[in-house]
Amino acid sequence: MNSTQQQAPEDHHDQEVSVVVSGCPEGDARTVFDVLRAAFTTDRSSTDIPHEVADKRPTAWAATVDVSEARTVSGSVALSAPVTAEVQGGYQAVDRLRRGLADAFAVRVVGAVSGDQEEEVRLRLDNK
Repeated sequence: MNSTQQQAPEDHHDQEVSVVVSGCPEGDARTVFDVLRAAFTTDRSSTDIPHEVADKRPTAWAATVDVSEARTVSGSVALSAPVTAEVQGGYQAVDRLRRGLADAFAVRVVGAVSGDQEEEVRLRLDNK
């Protein structure tokens, strides 16, 4: 018997986190997505800039973030006010995302709903 074991590659889907930012100025949403793009791979390009919709309803901006390869964000960035981000994904993936955001923001968990394999967490992002 061969003593070398083949490890199954980690399911790429397990490394994805959905992020929704709402209830903040578009400039702050852009700052959050810029930090996410600097720290991880996302489905939002740098030219995909958040814009307010001319409507009475709140605007929400969303991205899918691949946290399998994290990069360090050097230094904090400024927000005009605290931002709430709803994040959903596997437990380890959500924790990696939270740690990546903590390089740039003061991050506080303000709510969480746990499931069998995933969790949904409300993060409060503020200036350091």
